[in-house]
Order: sequence, then C-alpha cells, then structure tokens
Amino acid sequence: MTATDPRDVLRRALIEIRGLKERLAVAERAAPARAEPVAVVGIGCRFPGGIDSPASFWRLLAEGQDAIRPRPSGRWADGAAPREGGFLSDVEGFDARFFAIAPREAAAMDPQHRLLLEVAWEALEHAAIDPHGLAGSRTGVFVGLATNDFARRVPEVSVDRYFGVGSSPAVASGRIAYLLDLRGPCLTLDTACSSSLVAVHYAMRALRDRDCDTALAGGVSLMLGPSLGESFVSAGMLAPDGRCKSFDARADGYGRGEGAGMVVLRRLSDALRDGDPVLAVLRASAINQDGRSAGLTAPNGPAQTALIRTALDAAGVAPTDIDYIEAHGTGTPLGDPIEWHALATAFAGRDRPLLVGSVKSNLGHTEAAAGVAGLIKTVLALHHGTVPPNLHFARRNPAINTGSTPIEVPVAATSGVRRAGVSAFGFSGTNAHVVLEAPPVRDLPPVVGEGVLLLSAHDPAALRALAARYQAAFAAGMPFAAACHTAATGRARLPWWIAVRTPVDLATAMPSDAPPPVPGPTAGPRIVLPTYPFHRERFPLPGAPPADRTLTPDDKLLSGTDGLAHLGVLLTLLDAPEVLSDLTFPAPLVLATARIVRTHRADRRIALQSRTSAETDWTTHLTATLAAADALPLATSSPSPLTSSPSPLTSSPGHARG
Repeated sequence: MTATDPRDVLRRALIEIRGLKERLAVAERAAPARAEPVAVVGIGCRFPGGIDSPASFWRLLAEGQDAIRPRPSGRWADGAAPREGGFLSDVEGFDARFFAIAPREAAAMDPQHRLLLEVAWEALEHAAIDPHGLAGSRTGVFVGLATNDFARRVPEVSVDRYFGVGSSPAVASGRIAYLLDLRGPCLTLDTACSSSLVAVHYAMRALRDRDCDTALAGGVSLMLGPSLGESFVSAGMLAPDGRCKSFDARADGYGRGEGAGMVVLRRLSDALRDGDPVLAVLRASAINQDGRSAGLTAPNGPAQTALIRTALDAAGVAPTDIDYIEAHGTGTPLGDPIEWHALATAFAGRDRPLLVGSVKSNLGHTEAAAGVAGLIKTVLALHHGTVPPNLHFARRNPAINTGSTPIEVPVAATSGVRRAGVSAFGFSGTNAHVVLEAPPVRDLPPVVGEGVLLLSAHDPAALRALAARYQAAFAAGMPFAAACHTAATGRARLPWWIAVRTPVDLATAMPSDAPPPVPGPTAGPRIVLPTYPFHRERFPLPGAPPADRTLTPDDKLLSGTDGLAHLGVLLTLLDAPEVLSDLTFPAPLVLATARIVRTHRADRRIALQSRTSAETDWTTHLTATLAAADALPLATSSPSPLTSSPSPLTSSPGHARG
C-alpha cells in the first residue's frame, strides 16, 4: 500500500481517533478532581492590633479598629520611614525550647521563619489536627515570603554557621516540614505582594492533583530595616500617615504593615468525611501576569479582568453569584481606579451592588502576607455571614468612573454574604484571585464517650498557662464534652499533663510527667480549643539595643542570696547566646532597692550594667568578650516535641500595585 492508499489513510485515522478517545477519557476522569472544592479547616495568624488568633482578628474587623501605630522602638533609626504603620508588638520573641532549637541557632533565624513556625502550629491546633499525627504524611507546605531585612541587618563579623540556613527563604517552608516530618510538596514563593495568595493557589492545585492530602498555605512579612521603606518613599508609593485609604478620594499611597497568616486546607470531601471543622470552601483560584503594562510596577486592568473571569469560570459561578470582593485595594491614586474599573468590567450586568473592601484599611499593606490576610478576613466574613466595615472611606476617588456596574464600599457591617472573591496583585506583575463560599450546613451528631479532659504541654509552667486558658474558655461557655473529645483527638501529646473530669478541677490539678491515662474512645464534632501558650524568649534583632529589665530584691532570681547577684544570676541577666571569654567583675550587683538592668554591646565586648531610676550613670558588674563565629562549637538540640515518636495517646487521622 502507498501513503495515499485509502485503506492506509483510514487505518491511520482510526489509530488517531482511538488515541483522541483515550486522551478524552483521561481528561474527563481528571476534570472532577481539578474542580473539587477545597475546605479551609484551620487558621493561624499574627497581625497588627494584637491579633494572635482568628477570634481576635474577627473582633478587630467587626469593631472597625485601626491597627496603625507608631513604629516600635529598636527597629531602626528614628529618622527613617515609615514612622507609622501596621507593626507587630513583638518580633523578637520565640519559644525556641518548644521547637527544640538551640539559642544560638534561634538567634540566627530570620524572625519571619520563627513566626511561621508558631503560626503553623497554631493553625493545625485551630483545625483540631494533632501535628504529631501528620508525621510521614503527604502534607504540603506553601509559603509566600518576599523580604530579607534580617539578612541585611547581620554584620559580616556576626555571620556564623547558622546564618545561611537561618536567612534562606527556602528554609522558611522547609523547616516547618522538617520539624513536623511532612512528606508532601514544600516550597517558598516570591511574587511580591501576591506571594501568599499564589501559595494558596498552588496548595489547591497540589490537593486536587493528589500531591498532598493536607496543606499548610500562607505567608509572612516583617519590617526589620529601613531600606525598603525609604525606597518606597522615594518612589512615591507610601502614604505619609501610614494608612491605606482604599478607593477614597484622599488615597495618597499605601501604609506598610506586617504579620503572618496560615490556613490549613483539605479536599472538601475528605474534610466532610473526617468531621473536620469547615470554615469556608475554596471553589477555584487563578493566577496570571500583567505582561507589558504602562510600567514594570504599574497595574494592568485588562489582566485583572481576565484573571477574575478565569477564576469565576473555574468555580462554575456567574458574576451575579458573588456578593463581596476582598480587593487588593492598596490606596494608591492610580492603582485603585484601575482595580475598580477591572471589577466593573468583570462583573458587568449585575442588578445588585457588589461589595468591595480591603483589609489593608485596618492593618496596612502586609505585602507578602497580604493575600492570606485578605483570605482569612473573607473566610471569617463568610463564616459569620457578615462583611465588616471598610475604614478610611468617605468619598470615592474622583478618578473612578462609576459606570453601570453597581459597586459599593461597605462602611458599616453588612450581612447576607455567601460567596466572595479575594484578589492579590504583586508589583512584579503576578496576580492571583480565589473564589470561595460559606461552608455547607451540616447536621452534627452529639459528642459521645468518656468525659475526661487531658491537657499536655512542654513544661509545667506552660501547662498551668494552658489550663488557665481553658478555664477562661469554659467560663465563656465552651462545652466540656466537646472539649474533651477535641483535646483527645486533635492535640499533640507533650511531656507534662493533667487530666480532669470537670472544669472546676483545672484549678487544683497538679502537673505530672508520669505515663498519662488513656482516655476512652470518643466521637462527635470537634470544636475550637485554646491554642498552646508559647513561652517566648527574647532574641534581639542584630544591632538592636537589648531591652532593659527592672530587678527587685524579691525577684525569684535572687531567692536565698540576700540580694547579692552571684555569677549564675549575672549570666542569666546577660542572656547572651554566644560563647564568652575574658570575664571581669568590676563591681558587685547587690539589690537593696529596685535597679534597672541592661546589656551593653560594643564591638566584641558585652557588659551587664545597672542603675536606679534616680541615677543617670550606669554601674558595670560584668564584662566579657564574645567568641568569634568560627570559634563557636556546634550546638546540640534535644529531640523536638514536634518530631518525637507519638505516645500511645497520640491520635492519627503611587502607581504601584503594592
């Protein structure tokens, strides 16, 4: 037969048709998986305004609080910008002992990494997932991180063997997976201000592709130096008052903010099967790029419109189905009108108002953490059925053409919200959008089983603090039986424990490190419990002045010393993670009245000094030389409570985008 023989042509056509049918069958089988909804089952967060939990975040939003404050002392020189912003009150504290990280290693870790560890743990606890039970599992970690202020603060003379790992963006996600022994995808993403929402997008893809069964997704951003802020001021990007006046006529740039957020994601079918607390459902996500816009950092309206349409199509919802958009909304004079007009085009044809707001009006622009901050706000809004008020909005930016699409910025709480979208745009040009909806209504069975509340912690002090949190929660109405069940199935087993049969017994229960009792089997819905009370030590930022401490004669450090601070007390007060040599003791420290104690550093020398509140001069009590980095011995870490083998009780289960 020749190549033109009809029989040969027919044979090749039949082969091609069979191949096409096989590819079509594969695509049809994969389509349901690609479209499978994803459940948000847990949240961990630290944001300005004292936010350290989803409950405190919702309280700030619902009350319309403004979290912008003057810059905390010790961050950088007083003259540098920004002077006001959305700052966390503490970026130096970290519970290194809980994570079994040696002090020298903790001091060399970027505080963004330390913050992520604690927030990831809290997110899993909020989801009632025992972190020990994830060891060896296909759990993924997806982190958005875009700044490296910490690395710029570390002088060359202070670089040691921990600096490379402690400042590596890859390790921001990798250390979480290492400590929890997670075996799913693990990556750190930098797409500037869209980083954390892009991380959520890839976490959803990994869940749908069966690359992982549970995912931690979020981001972090801290302002630890003045360089970026000064650069943004020079570019005309920052508002002088440090506030994001989203879509308002007074919009004059964005205010910088900081924080961290993490969500725990599972496929909806798995979450419903296992009785997980579903807070919201992610229907679809999309990402794209601006390409060649008016400038490298300038937004692209048509790209934003195309992004939202792609996400809506993937979610299988119409533009009229969406009640609320958590906008990027940085408050820049050019960016806000472009985003508004892109929304008006994407949602054209509506016969009811589309509500549009931005969490940046409360917190400032948290940059790499902005996307997850907006997502968490929207999850909470859907969970409560209410959009909280948007701040700093009085009159629409006159550059916004209202057009025929009804769009409103809510300045008061608005109820009746069931479906929403969240946008995040990076000044690199990478955009992300997520479509989500309220959780399904479920008939939950009652809790059955033995009513024994078993609490555990890393040490007795933390256990007492945890018991106090539970006492407060029970006083506020937390059901005891559900708490017993959730604690038994959704908490790690740590060395020290108490077990009680009534909330009243918490006040007198004595911590024990003996083998704990084994609670009987329980079943039923899990509830939100108090999270672990981390006991944070201070690890000062490189170059930051150490915090002063007031020492009194009755301080427990001086117990049995008649007010004399012996060597052990002096070294405790010095709190230096480095190795010391050439110690001298110019004057004894004797406490007859309260004294202010400080640590003073100069070059490679460190000194412990004190004075009374009435004195102006400092008295030096101890001086020492800090060992060079290459002379430091390797530190050893004890087994981590995160990676230890589970006990028998452990359950398994300007013009910038900004």
